Amino acid sequence: MALPPSSLSDRPVIRLKPNADARRLRHGAPWVYGNELVLDRRTKKLPAGSLAVLEDAGRAPIGVVAVNMASKIAGRILTRDVGETVDAAWIDAKIAQALALRERLYVAPFYRLVHAEGDGLPGVVIDRFGDVAVLQANAAWADARKEDFAAALAARGMPTVILNGTGRARSLEGLPELRTVIAGAAPEGPVPVPMSGATYMADLLEGQKTGLFYDQRPNHAFLQGFVSGGTVLDVFCHVGGFGLAALAAGAARVTGVDGSAAALALAEQGARRMEAADRYETRQGDAFEVLTELNEAGAQYDHVVCDPPAFAPAKPALEAGLRAYEKTARLAAPLVAPGGTLVLCSCSHAATLDKFRSASLRGVARAGRAAQVLHTGAAGPDHPQHPALAETSYLKAVFLRLL
Repeated sequence: MALPPSSLSDRPVIRLKPNADARRLRHGAPWVYGNELVLDRRTKKLPAGSLAVLEDAGRAPIGVVAVNMASKIAGRILTRDVGETVDAAWIDAKIAQALALRERLYVAPFYRLVHAEGDGLPGVVIDRFGDVAVLQANAAWADARKEDFAAALAARGMPTVILNGTGRARSLEGLPELRTVIAGAAPEGPVPVPMSGATYMADLLEGQKTGLFYDQRPNHAFLQGFVSGGTVLDVFCHVGGFGLAALAAGAARVTGVDGSAAALALAEQGARRMEAADRYETRQGDAFEVLTELNEAGAQYDHVVCDPPAFAPAKPALEAGLRAYEKTARLAAPLVAPGGTLVLCSCSHAATLDKFRSASLRGVARAGRAAQVLHTGAAGPDHPQHPALAETSYLKAVFLRLL
């Protein structure tokens, strides 16, 4: 498709309704909802991904937005400077700015390079795996400019770019699902990723999301401080999760549980690369069923970690999600030996830390266990938070000592 205009003189104007909260947007909020806009015939016909000048009801400019009238988020603010050109050079500068931060944070080139609105690129997630970048273009404006993103990445040492166009966020934008290599050559097989002293195997073409979750890195490190010589149960382990990090820190025995046979095979491959396969075992199955079976068998571990997928991906699912987090804690708590550690995680932005922690502690209490809160963790600094967007601060990890 032809790219929409990026220069000021060519941009259409969209306008807020008189009752819309313009102050929210002027104070930093990056999203404009469809019900806040005057939806005249011209506005409704704007192509998805078009750029427009957003004005308040008094015709004062607020910023340049990428529009998608088919989405609940009808406008995403790209810049507050209505005179700024948004083109390939603009994208290149944003990538350079994001890269500069990560290169200060990490020695090895394995990290989240772009964290959407947190890096000023709404709807865009990019994870780096050495000389390969996995791009999630979850907004129409970014999908239309994916070649510009690929060029910017190639210029900075990532000649291979994989587009992972799957997931709920993309479907909400009305974008098709696809996975494809848009630049360079696809890697041959899973990519080894050094993180937390462990080696993870990431399937960049067929794996979940971008193939690996970098966000838990600081929480891995906290757990590593006290697992040496202990036994660990890692539930919802994906390709190794907390379990491989525990192996790297000297855990005596780790059991990884996940519903995906493919993910567990990658976890086992990572343990072999670490020469720790003799201390690692996996168990495939529904997490709640496995937890129930382990309880019935009277199993106990020094440390139990539960890092489930988002049980509350949006507000309508919040109550059901909180019940699922409570159930997870209730089933996991009896498996922790006295004085041991229970780590409970949530990646649901709709479940605030207070609500998630309360649900988790209810579950622990229902299991008849007393708890001390040792630590509360979040995502690493390669996942910078947008101060006006709760969705960018989605990850919570609560570390409990059970008595």
